[in-house]
Amino acid sequence: MKQLLGYFTKRVIAGLLVIIPIYLAILVLLKGMKSLGQLVRPFTNILPDWLPAEQLLSLILVLLICFVIGAALRTRLGQSARERVEKGLFERIPGYGLFRSLTQQVAGDSRQTVWKPALVEIEDALVPAFIIEVFEDGRYTIFVPSVPTPLAGAVYILEASRVHPLDVSFTDAFKVISKWGSGAKDLVAAMENAKPRLDPAVTTHKVDSIP
Repeated sequence: MKQLLGYFTKRVIAGLLVIIPIYLAILVLLKGMKSLGQLVRPFTNILPDWLPAEQLLSLILVLLICFVIGAALRTRLGQSARERVEKGLFERIPGYGLFRSLTQQVAGDSRQTVWKPALVEIEDALVPAFIIEVFEDGRYTIFVPSVPTPLAGAVYILEASRVHPLDVSFTDAFKVISKWGSGAKDLVAAMENAKPRLDPAVTTHKVDSIP
């Protein structure tokens, strides 16, 4: 009974970690649309009566505001302002930095080193995982997700020789885990392609030069 309760609790938490960000995003979107309703109301007459003009225009305006903010954050001034706000306010919130990196990975920011996909050596197996942080001595903090709920799992600290970072997107690695390992061959191929290969000509030359 205790094991069943623990299993149920872990799965509920994993589901909440997926649902809560989506719920909050929708809540903020609806709140923003409601706040902008009065602003777009004078323009509703240009649309047909059968169309929910106020809601539609509010949604478009909210999306445009999000686009402008996102584009501004890509500039040097925007990045500087964001860093000041994050350091002064958001980074004091426990777990903010980690989940920020996660969302940036999902958005395709290849510069992020947190939540970088990897294959790690655990016992005699290669295990899909994500790099959470890198120690000064070269070791890694690794998160090994469970299947098929990638946001729940176990944390390991491994030597660099047992960690193989992959040049694949976060979403590709996430899909492999959520699909019970289907597509893992692509992760292995990415790891093998990243390994340095000896030039056959150089190897032959070295062998021939031995007296």
